[in-house]
Amino acid sequence: MTAMRFLRRVREDLSAGENLELYVTALLSLTLAVLGALDVADGEVLSAAILATLALLAGSLLGSRRQVADLAAQMRARSQGEVSAQDFFSTDKPDVVQQVHGARDIRIVGVTLARTLRNLIDELEHRAVAGALVKVALIDPDTTAPAEAARRSTMPDRPEVYQNRLRPSIDLLRDLVEKPGVDGRVEVRFLPFVPAFGLVLLDPQRSHGITYVDVYSHSSASGDAVFTLRPGRDGHWYEHFHGEFERVWASGRPADSSDGFPAVPSV
Repeated sequence: MTAMRFLRRVREDLSAGENLELYVTALLSLTLAVLGALDVADGEVLSAAILATLALLAGSLLGSRRQVADLAAQMRARSQGEVSAQDFFSTDKPDVVQQVHGARDIRIVGVTLARTLRNLIDELEHRAVAGALVKVALIDPDTTAPAEAARRSTMPDRPEVYQNRLRPSIDLLRDLVEKPGVDGRVEVRFLPFVPAFGLVLLDPQRSHGITYVDVYSHSSASGDAVFTLRPGRDGHWYEHFHGEFERVWASGRPADSSDGFPAVPSV
């Protein structure tokens, strides 16, 4: 069993192109030992081959030391608060669809959520049918929020742009809540204000949870900065943005029949 695990590890390393110099060194050393034992190669050839093997091994050790030194420098920078913004922020959430795929608790806050819902709607349906809870909050088209969003954008005098962007998002959410098997596990709320940031929380109360925070730009079309929080790594700030979602959610009004959604059951 141990031999099988070793061979499997060797195959994985070779397929990934990892530790190649170590395997070459080991193979070359074994070959030299066999040639020496069988007296096939003379001493000069063996000496030259041994020196070449030592040089290869030294190169491998130098590479490993450089990797360890680089990693140590990165860890020191993180502990001293010197992490590069380039390493901290990103411009998107490239893995969010795959991460939603296994989530049991999905919470989303945004302005119009046009792109977010377009990318995630199929996965949200699958998760809700599978028993996951989905909560979505976006701005209320019947308040001053679209005008406020416009003032913060590159089109300050065109609130109708945001009203138009809201329509397909609301249509997607209406369709989602009425899908067979969803059974009330999708909740939608409308916000009378523009949230200061966007949020995607996936299983926020579990140890493997993850939170994405979009830092909205002001009067810029260059895109938003995104950063990622995890509970074990970002303790206080992870909890902070979990609490922010709850406060934003509590400020919204539940979507009801006046918005084209099923009536909210009376408590």
